[in-house]
Formats: sequence, structure tokens, C-alpha cells
Amino acid sequence: MLKSTQFKKGTITFSDTGKGRVVVLLHGFLGSALIWEKTIASLSKSYRVIAIDLPGHGGSDCIGYVHTMDLNARCVKAVMDHLRLKKYVIIGHSMGGYTGLAFADMFPDNLKGLCLYHSSAYSDSDDKKKDRNRSIKVVKANHHIFTSEVIKNLFAEKNKKYLKEEISFAQKIAATVSKQAVIASLEGMKDRPNRDLILGLVQYPVMMVIGELDRTLPAQHLLEQSELIKHKYILYLEHDAHMGFLESPIASNAALKKFLRACFK
Repeated sequence: MLKSTQFKKGTITFSDTGKGRVVVLLHGFLGSALIWEKTIASLSKSYRVIAIDLPGHGGSDCIGYVHTMDLNARCVKAVMDHLRLKKYVIIGHSMGGYTGLAFADMFPDNLKGLCLYHSSAYSDSDDKKKDRNRSIKVVKANHHIFTSEVIKNLFAEKNKKYLKEEISFAQKIAATVSKQAVIASLEGMKDRPNRDLILGLVQYPVMMVIGELDRTLPAQHLLEQSELIKHKYILYLEHDAHMGFLESPIASNAALKKFLRACFK
């Protein structure tokens, strides 16, 4: 059962499961709170898990024509303030990780830990920005074909024949994201700043989940980035691409629990 709160004249939806110390789950581009169902089922046995639909995703309204990562972070803060929660760990997948970094930059006193789940602290390269612009043109022509293909390409090629249900599940969630919301998120990701300095400055634990077969964020680049982190936890998934929580949920959830124990000790 999703709950909701107001943010910038729009509605933001979220789920709230379990009791105890608080973990916030932020989905990636074309996801929603629903994408985390296996993670929520595992973590909510020990923690209170808040999974938020970022602007334009799931049940949350679009907030304008560009969803910057700063806007997303303010949306997360609005939900947590609505719930009167002060300290928590953020686990952000892909775009959710970019949002988590923006949150760490803007609201540092609220965090006990941050997990970049197939995510990066670096801004888009010039080539990546060109890719985003090309994607925006494709979305304007036929956004349903775009969303379906994007999701399929987030899974490792060798996993696709075993994970047909998981791929279909993620595609159904992606299909609910409107054309305006897809473009707003692409524009927001394209314009995000470098936030790698945060990794070296924060005193709380930072985890990176890295897929060896990830075509979106190359593993070697993320491993190099991880060297910046003071108190680091790394989960390296050698058989997976960009969707570790669906490709290897048991290993992923076990690693998250170990990380959360360190954050809350």
C-alpha cells in the first residue's frame, strides 16, 4: 500500500515497510518503489524501509520539464520530513544513486551511510551527453519502444534467458513512465555535476555495487572511483550487469545487510 505526501504542488508516493532504523531505497531511471520488492522483503525484517517514487515515476507526479538530481533530492527530503525521520541510510540505484549524492551534498547531517548501487559520482562525459540527447529524440518519436529496449539492455546478456520474468517485471514498470517524465529525467541526468569530492569527505560508510558486465557504467571506472572512499564497502558482481538486485538478489541483499550493520553500529 503506497502512501503519499505533497511536494512542489505535486504528489509523491512511497512505501513504508518494517520497523527499526531507517533505510531509504531510491530506484533508477524508469523504475519505481515496486522494483525493490525483493530488497524490501529482505531488509524490512530488520529495518524500516522507505522506498520512494522519484518525480515522474511510479505514482509520483512530474514536477516540471527537467528533473534535476537536486530536485529529486529535495523530493526525498520532503518525504523524510513528512515522516519526521532525521537519520537514515540511502541506497540509490543508478539515477537513484545520483540523487543520493545530491542529497549527501545538500543535507549531509541526515545521512548515516550511502550506497551507490550501479551508480557513479562523476558527471556525464561529452559522449554520454550526446547519447542522452539522441535518446530524447527517440523518446519523442516512440517512448514505449525506447523504455522496453533500455530495460532489456540493463541485464547481462547471459542472464536474459534465465530472468525473463524479472525483465518483463522491470519493463512493465518502465512502461508506466510518461514521455514527459522520461525526457525530464534524461535532461536532469545529463546536467548533473561531478560529486566525486563527497566520496572522500564523508565520514560514514559508502558502498558501491559494481557489475562486471555493466555496459552503462564500466566496472573498471567504478573500481577506480571507489579508491576515493574513506570507509568503503564493495560488492563486485562478476556475472551481472546493471540490475544486481534482480540478477543476484541473494548475494546483493546479504551484502547490503552487512553494510547497514556498519552504518548503524
